[in-house]
Amino acid sequence: MAAVDSFQLLYREIARSCSCYVETLALVGACYTASKAVVFMRDCYSLIRLHFIPRLVCHRDLSQQYGQWAVICGASEEIAKAYAEELARHGISVILISSDISNMADTAKAISDTHGVEAIWIEADFSQGPTACKPIKDAIAGKDIGFIVNSLDGSLDTSQDFTDLSESVVWDTINRNVVAATLITRLALPAMVERGKGAVVNISAGRCLRPTPRKAALSATTAFFDTFSRSLHYEYGNRGVFVQSLLPLKVASQRSAGWLVPSPQVYASHALLTLGISHRTTGYWPHTIQFGLVQCMPEWVWILGSRVFTRAT
Repeated sequence: MAAVDSFQLLYREIARSCSCYVETLALVGACYTASKAVVFMRDCYSLIRLHFIPRLVCHRDLSQQYGQWAVICGASEEIAKAYAEELARHGISVILISSDISNMADTAKAISDTHGVEAIWIEADFSQGPTACKPIKDAIAGKDIGFIVNSLDGSLDTSQDFTDLSESVVWDTINRNVVAATLITRLALPAMVERGKGAVVNISAGRCLRPTPRKAALSATTAFFDTFSRSLHYEYGNRGVFVQSLLPLKVASQRSAGWLVPSPQVYASHALLTLGISHRTTGYWPHTIQFGLVQCMPEWVWILGSRVFTRAT
C-alpha cells in the first residue's frame, strides 16, 4: 500500500508541475487548428470567387477592356487553338503563329467563318533568329493588340533520359518554347504598355510545381513560363497590362474524358473567365483542387509517382 500511495503522490506532483505545459500545448494546438481552418476557408472563398462567380456576372467586352487583336503563339496546340476560338467568340480577331502550319489555314478560315472576325496565320521558325520576327512585326503593325497568348509545345512531351535526347530535340524545346514566348512578348508588349491596357497569357503546365524525371528539359521549360509570367506581372502590372500564368493539368486532346480531364474547348472557356482576376491559376476548378493536393504532397512521393508513370509510358 505504501508503494501505491507513493506512486499516486508522485503522479500528482508530476501532473501538477506539468499542468502549465499541457495548457500551453493545448493552446498551441488550438491556434494551429484555427489557422488551418482559416486557410481552408480562404482557399474555398478563392475557388468560388475565381471559378464560379465570374460565370454569374454579365458578359465582358474584352475588346474594349484589352484590345481588338490577339497574338496566339503555338497555335497548333489544342489548348491554344481552343483559347483562340474562345477569344474569337468574344469578337477578338486573332493572329495564329506556329512552326507547324499543317491545318493552320483551315483553322484560321474556320474561326473567321464561324465567329465573323479576322484570322491570320503565320509560319514562324524561331531557330532562324531575327528572320522569324519580320513577318510577325509586319502582321502586328498598326493593330490594336490586346492579347499575347504563348502556349507550351506539347509535341515535345516525351519520356526520355536527358542524355538520350538528340540535339535537335533540345534545340526545338528551347526555340519553340523559351525563344518563341520571349520574342513574341517582346514584339507586342511595348504597344500594350504605351496604351496602358492589354493581357499576356502564358499557358504552361501544372507540373511546373515539381521537377519531373525523364522530362528534364520540358519540365524546366514549364517553370520558365511560370516564372516569366510572374516576373512580367511585377514589372508591368502597375502599367495596365494584366499578366497571367495558366497552369493546366491533364486536358484531353479532343473530347472530354470526364470532369477531371476536360476537352480543350471546356478548359479554354473556363480559363478565359479567370482573366483579369487571378495572375496564377490552373484555369479550371477541378485542376485547382488537384493542384492544391500536389502542393501538399512531399516531393519524394511526386518523384516516385513520376518515375512509375514515365517508365510505364
